[in-house]
Amino acid sequence: MPIPATIAPLPLTAPVEVKPVAVKGAITEWSTSSLQTLPTTDRTRPKRKIPSLISRTENDVWVDISDRRLPNDRLGGLYSGSQFEGVQTCGKNSYQVKVNIQHVNLKESVLSGYLNIVGLTEDYPDLTTFFEGEIIGPKYSFLTRKWQANHAVDVSHWQKFPSFQPFMNAFNQDGFTYDPSDQDFIYMRWKERFLVPDHRVDNIDGASFAGFYYICYQRSTNTINGFYYFRNHTDWYQKLCLEHVEQRSFAHFEFR
Repeated sequence: MPIPATIAPLPLTAPVEVKPVAVKGAITEWSTSSLQTLPTTDRTRPKRKIPSLISRTENDVWVDISDRRLPNDRLGGLYSGSQFEGVQTCGKNSYQVKVNIQHVNLKESVLSGYLNIVGLTEDYPDLTTFFEGEIIGPKYSFLTRKWQANHAVDVSHWQKFPSFQPFMNAFNQDGFTYDPSDQDFIYMRWKERFLVPDHRVDNIDGASFAGFYYICYQRSTNTINGFYYFRNHTDWYQKLCLEHVEQRSFAHFEFR
């Protein structure tokens, strides 16, 4: 059953048009008048185009949400989301290794990611660690000066990369700076920090986080070679050989 209305309907009236009539300072007074029928010429006049985020036609106006752009934090295959796979050899043994780079900051010359190695220890047959890397350049020199690595250790490891030979006599001189932005070879140090997912574990029987990797990435071949150094280890030159994994998605994108 319909419910009777308790309020009488308002009588239909002609629409009203609000017009400004006077301006006093910053306050505008308004008046109303009956809206008259627009002339035919006004009704047929094409509407003014309004910039729209969904504009798609040639005459539409595009709107840029922001003039800020993502920084170019990429050096060849070194970018956030990049992956490398290969092996690490220690004497006669070799282990499968995967590296997932999570973040690259060229302004600060750093990167970070996860390093996964299979079969290295019995307690952790599938071992993943979080590492931080220093990119050799204006902020970080070839001289390590930490992690129990002195000048002699630096020389013995860097010289294992054939591409480093031109810098052998200059890398420790005052004023020498390596610029990786336009070079085929990018040199780094990777330092493992803790076990993933349990960040409280920083030491494992059969594996150590006390050392670090001397790394050389080659842009033209998209490959990484490295040597692990730990002063108390019997085998200084554990070698790391990795190849870039091709991806079918963008590392990052931006809306415009």
